[in-house]
Amino acid sequence: GEAQRASLARAIVKSPGLLLADEPTGNLDDEMAAEIIGLVKDIWSRGTTVVFATHQARLVPQLKRRTLRLEGGRLVKDEG
Repeated sequence: GEAQRASLARAIVKSPGLLLADEPTGNLDDEMAAEIIGLVKDIWSRGTTVVFATHQARLVPQLKRRTLRLEGGRLVKDEG
């Protein structure tokens, strides 16, 4: 979790226009995953567009943003 937090902290400091987050909560316990989600929300609130890729469908409702679901490389759902 430390590497994920450090990467997101850099994004907060540098304020990029786009942040690609590939499995930022992978292999983390629920408490650490919630902390990462909080950091991502903070980055969004500062105006950065975040592409958040995850296989953990249970996290998606916490993000409360537009959601694209891909299956087999095809778009099967576009919500929000």
